[in-house]
Amino acid sequence: MTQKQNGFTLIELMIVVAIIGILTSVAYPSYVKYIQKSKRSEAQAALLSMATAMEQWRVENNNDYTGVATSDITTSSTKNYTFSLSSDKTTYTLTAIPASPQDEDDCGVLSLDSKGVKGAKKATDDISDCWE
Repeated sequence: MTQKQNGFTLIELMIVVAIIGILTSVAYPSYVKYIQKSKRSEAQAALLSMATAMEQWRVENNNDYTGVATSDITTSSTKNYTFSLSSDKTTYTLTAIPASPQDEDDCGVLSLDSKGVKGAKKATDDISDCWE
């Protein structure tokens, strides 16, 4: 008489663990890139909103960007980036700096200036992936 097997063998469990490991090694990097991209999109939206506020400031202050502070134009907050502003009478540059190294991706520091030129400090010559 044969005995009925209850449960799994060690080999079967090891095969399941190996399959889960392979799936995780494929899925996790994609997940991390997705999270970084969503954080970067949040920073881009904030930079564009700040640029709009800068133009409003210029209109209200006789075509002059001087005197504006980052706190005057920050309309949204993000815990993943800190924002800075440098300006003179006729130009400005807005910068989004990742708050922590884990938030940093291939693009690094994002920037937007008064002429609408978008930049990314860590990116290579092509920043199209950074500003989608």
